[in-house]
Amino acid sequence: MASSGWTRQQSLVAFSLYGRLPFGRFHMRNPEIIQYANLIGRTPSALAMKLSNIASLDPAITSTGRSGLSGASSADKAMWQEMQQDWAAFSIAMAQAEQELCTTSFPTAIDGPSNLITSKIAEVKVRIGQQFFRDAVLSAYNQRCCISGLANPKLLVASHIVPWHEDEHNRLNPHNGLALSALHDKAFDLGMITIDEDYRVVVSSQNTDTNDLFFDTAIASFHGRPIVLPEKFYPAAKFLAFHREHIFQQA
Repeated sequence: MASSGWTRQQSLVAFSLYGRLPFGRFHMRNPEIIQYANLIGRTPSALAMKLSNIASLDPAITSTGRSGLSGASSADKAMWQEMQQDWAAFSIAMAQAEQELCTTSFPTAIDGPSNLITSKIAEVKVRIGQQFFRDAVLSAYNQRCCISGLANPKLLVASHIVPWHEDEHNRLNPHNGLALSALHDKAFDLGMITIDEDYRVVVSSQNTDTNDLFFDTAIASFHGRPIVLPEKFYPAAKFLAFHREHIFQQA
């Protein structure tokens, strides 16, 4: 195992794991940490320590009294800022680092005209970014809908607060995401529900007089209830405000 300083490639893999794993699984016995430690040429304990150092840079972790470790390097701090400033580019960099370490080429060698190749590469990058966004958001909420508590991963959606088409810069920012059931994701997208400044569910009064028992039970009954907050990647106040102002169906 290497004992020298962390390379950028190794650190990118660590940041990728940080996005996907719950804080409570940052330990050297975690099979995924063992697997990736072997991949990048580090010990499981070193990788687990790296994740805890990254956690010390995350306000969502430190604001709850959990401090992680205090050994974050200047390179870690610079990469944290790089990630915050451009989630799309950083998610691609993390995916490429993993692929290179797995000796799998990033899929740029695609047969066809150059414009088709460019199109295919763009599609691959979008898929990679979307997968990172989903993994990061669902991991932050411990694979549960923040409104209902539903924990079946097949029925969970990493829902955008500000829609994909409205804000290109924050499409892949996990702070622009909520873990929702497919039903609540649809209601949120349609503006039938929103989240207030105190992280409570608000159901639009336009939809409450339905004489629909299922709607009353599955959606309207959550009005006024607090959502379960994530352990990292808190939903940003400015994104929630946008949803309330531009998407929510006001009375």
